[in-house]
Parts: sequence; structure tokens; C-alpha cells
Amino acid sequence: MSILQVEHLQKSFGNTPVLDDISFSLEKGQVLSMIGSSGSGKTTLLRCLNFLEAPDSGTIRVNDEVIFDGHSRLSEAEIRSRRLHFGLVFQNFNLFPQYTALENVTLAKKLFLKAEKKASPADLRQLEEEGIRLLQRMGLENRMNNYPHQLSGGQQQRVAIARALALSPDILCFDEPTSALDPELTGEVLRVIRSLADHNTTMIIVTHEMAFARDVANQVLFMDNGRIAEQGTPEEVFEHPREERTKQFLASYSKS
Repeated sequence: MSILQVEHLQKSFGNTPVLDDISFSLEKGQVLSMIGSSGSGKTTLLRCLNFLEAPDSGTIRVNDEVIFDGHSRLSEAEIRSRRLHFGLVFQNFNLFPQYTALENVTLAKKLFLKAEKKASPADLRQLEEEGIRLLQRMGLENRMNNYPHQLSGGQQQRVAIARALALSPDILCFDEPTSALDPELTGEVLRVIRSLADHNTTMIIVTHEMAFARDVANQVLFMDNGRIAEQGTPEEVFEHPREERTKQFLASYSKS
């Protein structure tokens, strides 16, 4: 059974359509790479999945539960709850500069526990211990008390990944996770993401790193002008694309 099912998702900004009849599914433990030119709708799709944008219509299901159906009005509390199905790692890190690495990782869960009136001293201790384990997993055991300005871009992005994992999302989403990094730091972040894939973390990755998209994914979506122009396995999309637009896009990358 699919962990994620997206059916006929539509989104416009004013009179400009940015997502047009988007439908796909994702199995638990799989990695979906989403590729396409800038402005093709990839980031908007991630933002709709994370309830940072409201789709105009369509259906989103997680674990066979409808979390968006295009009709019901959701309260802020319902949006916050449904957003927990997804963890989003932004391209520009979005860490809070006034908090240490460990505080950044634990802050969202701490605020959630307090809002739910479940923040007992034991809960908060457990939360901090989990934050420490996540930073250790990211190779940042010596950087827990550093502030963002004391970290390299790659280290900041690894803190951001740990922060997303701290909420135990069903699906971890990455929006161009290496676009703000130089080549050396890009490799360091991609190795972390590959390790997550090796441990069967369900992920959606928007990326311009074509070799990485091909190597890490079980499924690839090529988006063009707000539509899914082609989808399939990495071999199908990268080695045997059916659509002329896909061939043009991939050829442009092979020349660059």
C-alpha cells in the first residue's frame, strides 16, 4: 500500500496555473526524485504537501488517510497536525540564528509538546536525548552547542536535516538541499541523504543534481510547466525517456 497518494492536485497563483492535474504515489521506504527546470512547479508541489500553500483542488492521502480533499476548511490546529506527516528541509537552511544546533533540532517538537500540554520534565529530557542522537547521526557530535554562524553551510544543512527528522515525519522532503553549497559541501550533504535512503527513509527530493537523482531514487518525476511530463524508474526516465521534452531537458544537463 502506498504511504502517499496525490490525486489531481491543482494550484494557481491568481490567473497563473502552477500545478496542473498532479497525480502520483509513493511507497514506504522509497525515494522519489523530482526534476525539472526552475519554475516548473516542483517547489510549489512540496509546499502544498507541507501545507505551506493551499492547493485549489485535489486529494492528498498519507497512510490511506485523507489529509486534504480540496473541500473542507482546516483550522490552524488541524494544519499543524497534518503538517507533521512531512518534514521539509529548505535550500537555505532556515535555522534560527539565536539558538544552538541542538536547540534548533529540538525547538519545534518542544513547542508542539507545550501546545499539547505534554511537556513534562521527563518528556523534555527525552526530547534532548533524541536531539543529541540525531546530531550524532549527522556527524555533528562536536557541534551541538555551536550557533549557526559558527557552522559551515554543509553543517547547517545537516542540522536542518536532523531538525526535520526530530518530528518523526512519515515522509522527508528536500527542496534543492545543495543549491546554496559549494561542490565540497554538496558532497557532504548528499552522503547524509544517501545514508537515509540506505536506511529506507521515505523521501521526496527536488534536485538539480542529475547523477544523484538517478542513483538514489526508486522513482523519478520530470515536471514541466506545472505538469508531470514523465515519470518512471531512474532507468526509464534517464536512459530511455519517452517524451521529447524530457530528452531536451536531460540533454541540456549533459552539455553543462
